Amino acid sequence: MKIDIITVVPEILNGPFSHSIMKRAQTKGLLEVNVINLREYTTYARAQVDDYPFGGGAGMVMMIEPLVNTVESLQKTTHYDEVIFLTPDGETFNQKMANHLSLKNNLLMICGHYKGIDQRFRDHFVTKEISIGDYVLSGGELAAAVLTDSIGRLIPGVLNDETSALSDSFQDDLLAPPVYTRPETFRNWKVPEVLMSGNHKNIDQWRVEQSLERTRLRRPDLLKD
Repeated sequence: MKIDIITVVPEILNGPFSHSIMKRAQTKGLLEVNVINLREYTTYARAQVDDYPFGGGAGMVMMIEPLVNTVESLQKTTHYDEVIFLTPDGETFNQKMANHLSLKNNLLMICGHYKGIDQRFRDHFVTKEISIGDYVLSGGELAAAVLTDSIGRLIPGVLNDETSALSDSFQDDLLAPPVYTRPETFRNWKVPEVLMSGNHKNIDQWRVEQSLERTRLRRPDLLKD
């Protein structure tokens, strides 16, 4: 899978993809992440990519021309399955969306900044608008990192144990059950006996029950269907 990310502050994205699972995914050749500096595609002086909004008001707006220049240049060599704009008013990102996007070959993410981007770009180039939550960030870079991590870890071969992702929270509309590891007893706090029994049928049943109970207590909205 190839993920291209357009941003005006590429430095923010230096870290998230250089370590841990995302680094291994790229080293294995399973994931390619490219961070594109929007300022390299503007024709305006001093690498300008934003201007005051028509009609007045606070803040600056990312101009359409640099965005179009960047996307059309990238499209000469890559056909994107989705052109994603990270925005607070987009569809809320969830595990089902991550599963769906992980099946794509090429994704392009646009990181908003300032007060937003020219609506004409959204109307004519963006195919999907995504929000990672009901709050506002300084830009879309952190949201792009969240999407890339969530999607990238689902690519077959990225995780050492591919079944691990299948037991994550939200995969079956349930929260994951509690987990334990060594030592078996710490400060007189013991691991549930069923997990030490070796009876995998009982262990699986316990985990299902724990998932249901945890979801009922913490996220009852997930059980409404």
